[in-house]
Amino acid sequence: MPSSACHYLYALMGVIAMTDMNCPTTLGADLPLDDRGLAYGEGVFETILVRDGVPQLWSQHMARLTRGCMRLGVAVPSDAALIACLEVCGGRGLEVLKLIVTGGSGGRGYKMPDQPVPRLRARAMPFAVDHQARRGITARVCELRVAEQPALAGLKHLNRLENVLARREWTDAAISEGLLLNVRGELVEATSMNLLWYRDGRWYTPWLDRAGVEGTLLTALSAEQPIEKVRLGIEALLAAEQVVLLNSVQGIWPVTRLLDSEGECLNEWKQGKSPALDIVNKRVACLLGERVD
Repeated sequence: MPSSACHYLYALMGVIAMTDMNCPTTLGADLPLDDRGLAYGEGVFETILVRDGVPQLWSQHMARLTRGCMRLGVAVPSDAALIACLEVCGGRGLEVLKLIVTGGSGGRGYKMPDQPVPRLRARAMPFAVDHQARRGITARVCELRVAEQPALAGLKHLNRLENVLARREWTDAAISEGLLLNVRGELVEATSMNLLWYRDGRWYTPWLDRAGVEGTLLTALSAEQPIEKVRLGIEALLAAEQVVLLNSVQGIWPVTRLLDSEGECLNEWKQGKSPALDIVNKRVACLLGERVD
């Protein structure tokens, strides 16, 4: 792709835009109707926890964004353009920075234009830790079964319709998350978090090579301690000593109660002393820039 075609647009609610990577101008953040990200979901996004202006797990987020762009054939934004996105953050407290890269405008049809002009968008929103969820949540098993597509597995691409449909399955505020299985009944992830469980001295997580999103916190935690990837069904959780959900914004949510899709209780876990979970919590706190006592 010619470098002249790799111009990115970057904006936060009309605050800043970059049309040539180096020249900030005022511009609205609206996408044109022929943008391929809007029309086809062609693109990727990252949601990044920012603590006092410092992005957490930045290298993991940039690695996944780069991997996703390359898989989709979308030019990767320059390091300078991505770092400049931090300017939309207020610099104090906790925020969530969302970066979106789309395939740009493409006219009619699925064929990529000869000289695509991808777009980079960014916005920041205030964030508060859900301390109640960190003490334990109720989760349910979703009816929806996720499709398998190895070409897209692991990526945080813009087409999240399965997650949207799964999240519509419940409205009870007492239920915090839903677990997703594939068509073979194997565990994949939660609607917006990855899944871990502990049994007999080992932590386990589902393979994400056919479906699901490879979370950046899961990636970073896997580099800190052994986590075995397996293809197992819901029975693995019922036999587990500890079940947790995690992502790079919320941290760790222990599952204390698991329901089936009809609301019947499948299992409960008491939140007593758990050395294995304590170790994971401390490692996650360090990875997300939290103070560890």
